[in-house]
Amino acid sequence: MGESLTSEPTRVPIMEKPLELIIEALLFASSKPLSVQEIHRCLPDVPDAYIRTALRGLEGTYDAMERSFCLREVAEGYQIRTRAAYAPYVLRMLKSSPSRLSRAALETLAIIAYKQPIIRQEIELFRGVDAGGILRTLLEKDLIRIMGRKTIPGRPLIYGTTKRFLEVFDLKDLESLPKLKELKEFGAGDEGAVHLPEEDGQGEIFQDSETRPASETQGLLFPEDGESPTT
Repeated sequence: MGESLTSEPTRVPIMEKPLELIIEALLFASSKPLSVQEIHRCLPDVPDAYIRTALRGLEGTYDAMERSFCLREVAEGYQIRTRAAYAPYVLRMLKSSPSRLSRAALETLAIIAYKQPIIRQEIELFRGVDAGGILRTLLEKDLIRIMGRKTIPGRPLIYGTTKRFLEVFDLKDLESLPKLKELKEFGAGDEGAVHLPEEDGQGEIFQDSETRPASETQGLLFPEDGESPTT
C-alpha cells in the first residue's frame, strides 16, 4: 500500500534545523506569547499547518519528559512557562515575592472581564463604591485598557481587558473564561470566590490560585510567580 497522504510531517525538508527547535528558540527568546501568525512571519516559507504540528510536538515532548516547564496556549498565542511547582525556586533566585491583587481590584477586574465593554459608572453600579483608583491600578498593570469613549453625555471612557490579562490568568482567549455553572460546581461554599451579577450566564472568578479549576495556573500571580515565562 502507498504511504498515507493525511499525516502531517513534523519538519520541513528545506529547513537547515528541525522546525520544532527553531520554534522553540523563538518562544524561548520572546518576552510574550507568540501566535502562529507571528511565528510564520519569522518563517515565511513554512505553512501554518507545519507550525501548528511542531507546536503540538513540543507540547507533547515537554509533557512526556516531565520538564520543569511546559508549552501553554495563552493570550491568543503560545508561551514556554515555568510549572507552578517550581515557582518558589525561581522566586528565591530573583529575590522577589508574588504580586497579588486586592479583593477590591479583583472584583473590579472580574466585572470588566465578564461585562466588557463597560464604563466606570456601570462598574461602580455593580460594586457600589468609587472605582477610580482601582481602575488606575489595573491600567498600570496592563490588565485593562481604554477601548474608546461611549457616545452618551459626558463621553465616558470604555474599559476592556488586555492580552496581558489573558496571559496572567492563563487563558487562551475570552471564550475560555469560566462559566458560572462550572465555577459553582467546583467552588460551592468557597469563601475565596468573588461573586458577580449572574446575568448573561457568567458570574464568578476565583481569588486564589489554589481554588481555580485548573491544576496549573497563575491565579492572581503575575509573571514572576506561578507559571511564568522562562525568559
